[in-house]
Amino acid sequence: MTAAYRFNPAFQSPQGSPIRELFKYTQQPGMISFAGGYPAPALFDTQGLAKSAATLLDGAAAACLQYGATEGAAQLAQVLKQVTRARIGGADPGELIVTTGSQQGFELLLRILLEPGDGVVIERPCYPAAIQALRLAHAELLEIPGDAQGMDTDALEALLLAGARPKLLYLVPSFANPTGATLPLARRRHLLTLAVRYQFIVIEDDPYGQLRFSGQAEPPLLQVAQEIEGARDWLVYLSSLSKIVAPGLRIGWMCGPPEILRRAVIAKQTGDLCTAPWMQMVAAQYLQAGHLAAHLPHIIATYRERCAIMLSSLRDAFGDRLSLIAPEGGMFIWASWKDGTDATALLQSAVRHNVMYVPGSAFYATQSDPGHWRLSFANAQPQEIIDGVARLKQAHEEWMHVQA
Repeated sequence: MTAAYRFNPAFQSPQGSPIRELFKYTQQPGMISFAGGYPAPALFDTQGLAKSAATLLDGAAAACLQYGATEGAAQLAQVLKQVTRARIGGADPGELIVTTGSQQGFELLLRILLEPGDGVVIERPCYPAAIQALRLAHAELLEIPGDAQGMDTDALEALLLAGARPKLLYLVPSFANPTGATLPLARRRHLLTLAVRYQFIVIEDDPYGQLRFSGQAEPPLLQVAQEIEGARDWLVYLSSLSKIVAPGLRIGWMCGPPEILRRAVIAKQTGDLCTAPWMQMVAAQYLQAGHLAAHLPHIIATYRERCAIMLSSLRDAFGDRLSLIAPEGGMFIWASWKDGTDATALLQSAVRHNVMYVPGSAFYATQSDPGHWRLSFANAQPQEIIDGVARLKQAHEEWMHVQA
């Protein structure tokens, strides 16, 4: 007899991460993957991290191995404030707490702010883990279209004028996942002006902002908010060391209004009690020693080269059949077939040719354009990129032949 478990309704028939579901294919021998948004392991500064860890065990073992404060180790919080202050032009970032990756910060905000049925604005397309978390929170998802310059804030204003009253808005304004798009300054100001006028909280997720390799830098929303009266009250800033140091550290942070952060700390107490003190102290030591500042230019130069090679290879292989958003930083290229190719259907042919990407359907809360797909250039060597695109061309030719 099958046990009749009484699950929370949100977990009766839960949907897993569509990207994680592709992981099984990465184990296929000889596979070239453009799917996961993972930093390149060869770019991890293992020497700098090892030096930081060794120094700590010699002089601060008890602090590293004992439980720590829920809001984060004071040493790391202070360093992260300095990091954030540098990102926002020297302005005061306000209160800050340490989280176990920026995803935890997002989850904490949903726990303390959302009730079932609350409206949350997301960009279309959007980061899949955000969609997944919002569905489990029973939020009403309000999709605003994006383009090569990020979320269309005019469309957002039209939605608000039509009567929508969201509680939250989530976006990655710099080098978005999946499109790689960056919101220009005029849209950033417009967005924050709307947040103040209609009183909804903007969650700025900034994991990729330090990975700019071309173009003109745009200030984080946290910096733009300094010039708009009341905007700081309606903005929460999330960031992480995952994409610029190492995801295995699981170090993120959150800046925002004190009343929000205080409740987030209480919610975190019932989750993990505290982010691992050992990893916090290693991160603090690593940042204070200047290792990231010295190593980051190498990461940026590597991603610049890999992005250029992927864009060139895709254009040579597919020409006008494929539309591409060329990013100025981050880890992703967003592609759209213009010849009727179904990116989800094509994936099976691609896997047979030992190459992978993520179909665009993974990034939409509702029905998507079947021609969209995402590629990551970060975790592939230059020759792998060239070979992988050649395999994509073979897979596409095979698929088109079958359709004919």
